[in-house]
Amino acid sequence: MGIYLNSGNDNFKIACNSEIYVDKTEMMEQTNRMINTQQRFICISRPRRFGKSMAAYMLAAYYGKDSDSSELFASYKIAKTEDYQKHLNQYNVIMLNIQDFLSVTGSVAEMLSFLQKRVIKELKREYPNIIDEDESVLSFALEDLYSRTKEGVIFIIDEWDCILRDNHYSAEDQKKYLDFIRNLLKDKAYVALAYMTGILPIKKYGTHSALNMFDEYSMTRPFEYAQFIGFTETEVKELCEEYQVDFDTMKSWYDGYDFPEVGHIYNPKSVVDSIRRKCFASYWTQTETYEALKIYIDLNYDGLKDAIVQMLAGEKIAIDYETFQNDMMTFQSRDDVLTLLVHLGYLAYYSDCQQVSIPNSEIRAEFVRAIKNCKWKEVINALEQSDRLLSATWNQDEKTVAEILDIVHSENTSILTYNDENSLSCVISIAYYNTIKEYTKIREFPTGKGFADIVYLPKKHS
Repeated sequence: MGIYLNSGNDNFKIACNSEIYVDKTEMMEQTNRMINTQQRFICISRPRRFGKSMAAYMLAAYYGKDSDSSELFASYKIAKTEDYQKHLNQYNVIMLNIQDFLSVTGSVAEMLSFLQKRVIKELKREYPNIIDEDESVLSFALEDLYSRTKEGVIFIIDEWDCILRDNHYSAEDQKKYLDFIRNLLKDKAYVALAYMTGILPIKKYGTHSALNMFDEYSMTRPFEYAQFIGFTETEVKELCEEYQVDFDTMKSWYDGYDFPEVGHIYNPKSVVDSIRRKCFASYWTQTETYEALKIYIDLNYDGLKDAIVQMLAGEKIAIDYETFQNDMMTFQSRDDVLTLLVHLGYLAYYSDCQQVSIPNSEIRAEFVRAIKNCKWKEVINALEQSDRLLSATWNQDEKTVAEILDIVHSENTSILTYNDENSLSCVISIAYYNTIKEYTKIREFPTGKGFADIVYLPKKHS
């Protein structure tokens, strides 16, 4: 058992031993189907703290030689699938966390050299009569191993995109790294399966992907892996029932991602922490400061501010995500910024209408914090007036209600079409922003002979 070659099942055991664990082992029924096929290259991207590393540990525990994981998986869903035994602990697994290598080296070239040196060292120890003592190129070492043993290797690469997310690295550095991944994996018979996971989809150069052998699954196109991106609504309901937590409140706080394949998906980090701590609060957003969000929404692209304000008011915004270059530095339009926010988990994407929105209360609060530090005076003023407006509404003080709405409307005419119905609805939604705590907002509410434009219904515990 090594650090990178067949690293064992200890890390996955830790996940299984946690106070709250949701069984996602059925994902391997999908990966089993891809082994030793043209579709054996899989890249799954999802936001931070959505279980990327846990899934990587799970795959390593299931596929890796030098471990017996039969008891570990016996009670989980994967054990009931047809090919479970066929693939259990049958492969050499090379598991790499790129961030670990990057953090101890000074450049991309040094990192790639160090990575190969460390992995080859373990291969030599395991196969001393096959791997040449002076071999320094990982792909050559693996070709020699495959030619002698005919045993395929499963690659699991975590945080594969960390170089693309860091503006310290030039386009040349990025290209050098992507060329290494391509040369290590593409058209190599020794690859039984390659599973990469990170936050961003694969980097594009011009109109082409640098790693075009991979099938990609992301927050905009999760396809058959959608149910493994986060917790499904069924899983969250079961957790709420088991731990006696109010599901409606849970939904308000952490729901919002919606995939056609499975429906609603919840943020795993926030769901687990709210149950453990018996308190609904911002848990996922606390793992990164609002400064990270502020950087992107403060970019001066036409229409970006309008879009953020409308989404803050509960509206959906149409985007074209195809122009995004899949890095955190190359932005050419409002849509590029909004697409990045989808991949980071700050926005939810709806493929049926190709629109995005702020998914839930937790993230909406993060947008408000970022906006206050972006110095958007008109929006900040509207938000700050919201409590006063709600109080005036409760007290049937129509004069104060009219005055506040007029101020909010007038101050935001620079970003909203003054008399457009949707814009007026947006003004109402921004002005009554703090009703989120007590009310559920419904657009186009049926009233018998027609529809009310906006209705606020008290929440269950209001």
